[in-house]
Amino acid sequence: MSKAASCSQAFCGIDVSAATLAEYSRRMPFLAWSRPSEAALALRAISRHVATMTEDHARLKNRLHAAEGSAATPRCVLFDLRRSLTGLEKSLVRLRREALTAIGKDPALEGKFRQLTGITGIGEVSAVQLLGELAGLDPEMTVRQWVAHSGLDPVQQNSGTSVHKKARISRQGNRHLRRALYMPALTAARFDPHMKAFYTLLQARHKTKLQAPIAVARKLLHAIFGIFKSGTTWDGAKLFPRLIPTS
Repeated sequence: MSKAASCSQAFCGIDVSAATLAEYSRRMPFLAWSRPSEAALALRAISRHVATMTEDHARLKNRLHAAEGSAATPRCVLFDLRRSLTGLEKSLVRLRREALTAIGKDPALEGKFRQLTGITGIGEVSAVQLLGELAGLDPEMTVRQWVAHSGLDPVQQNSGTSVHKKARISRQGNRHLRRALYMPALTAARFDPHMKAFYTLLQARHKTKLQAPIAVARKLLHAIFGIFKSGTTWDGAKLFPRLIPTS
């Protein structure tokens, strides 16, 4: 291929890209990015640090349990592990208190925090983690964008025309948000009558033990989006109007 032909193809590629960008800007309305509030950013930093320390606490607790079960472990090692574990526990209590203080100073965050703790399955600890990830999201995002951001959106796995695997979640989103949703989803599936009915329906449709909690977590995210947008409290009957008949 001559140098002139190569340059011509390169310029054609630029023209196509420019035309695509121009068409996109014509069809899509401009939305200015707004920086999250300082309170939202601070809460996210605290909540993520707490999540990391919680994982460290679990690992250290397992190490201590294994060390206590071995007669070969010196007393000095046991002492150091217990002291480290106690230090982590004190730090976690202090940081969670700091997070609640930060929430209490911001009326918008405090209102959303109360909405979250009003949902069956979401306690104060989970609410802090969830709010830390959700408070900084663009208010113009849709619920589908929330789901995609969390990485809970289903994706098809196809290879050519012969291989069609079962859909799975993308896992391409915010892993912190995905983890924060997991335990509340399991708790809601046990204790909230509407979520429990939904979970039972999923099992009847032969969803696996992994697929069903993920579907509940996705529904829970839909519910949080709804109450945040409407300013209302949790009502499972609105999310699942046909699962449990009203008297």
